[in-house]
Amino acid sequence: MGTRIGFKRPDGKDAAGYLAKAAAANSAGVIVIQEWWGLQDQIRGICDRLALAGYEALAPDLYAGRVVPYHDADAAGKEMQSLNFLDATDQTVRGAALYLGKTGAKVGLTGFCMGGAVTVLGAIRIPEIAAAVCFYGLPPAAVAKASDVKVPLQGHFANQDDWVSPQAVNDFESGLKAPHEFFRYDAEHGFMNEQRNVHERRAAELAWQRMLAFWKSHL
Repeated sequence: MGTRIGFKRPDGKDAAGYLAKAAAANSAGVIVIQEWWGLQDQIRGICDRLALAGYEALAPDLYAGRVVPYHDADAAGKEMQSLNFLDATDQTVRGAALYLGKTGAKVGLTGFCMGGAVTVLGAIRIPEIAAAVCFYGLPPAAVAKASDVKVPLQGHFANQDDWVSPQAVNDFESGLKAPHEFFRYDAEHGFMNEQRNVHERRAAELAWQRMLAFWKSHL
């Protein structure tokens, strides 16, 4: 449904990503940030679904074309560790926001796992973002204080999560000053990804509908 495009970062360097266009012109935009596996089919599918819901959806390719198979967590971890999160946020993700916002439309930001952490960083550091939705990912407190979040934030987290523990979620939420709503699900980390055995259909469908309602209110 979508296509691979190029766009410019604020520093003038080239970036690329997957763009799924909405049917209506000048629709609000949503940036979709990948899991630590890279820009794979499932993330492109999220963009396609958002386009069908009426949003221009762009997933920037933070790994420059590299995609890690689901069984290779070690390789995914190495890719994530090699990513400069602040550069990715301030340059590549902000470039995507500028691209989607060039018509004057509002732009939201969402991401999953690693992309959830980038989403929170973007909610703090990218002035073009109007609202954000984070799925089971938080950045280290040393680089992102909850009190610095500047836009409405919706969060979706798993109660059975060894990566982003319920206590870490509670601690982060307690520090938020921006308007927010956090939801917890009886599921495991990654429950939105229908290609993996941690997928929890009921939780994923509920989270999706909550996200669409949030976008409708804020974009």
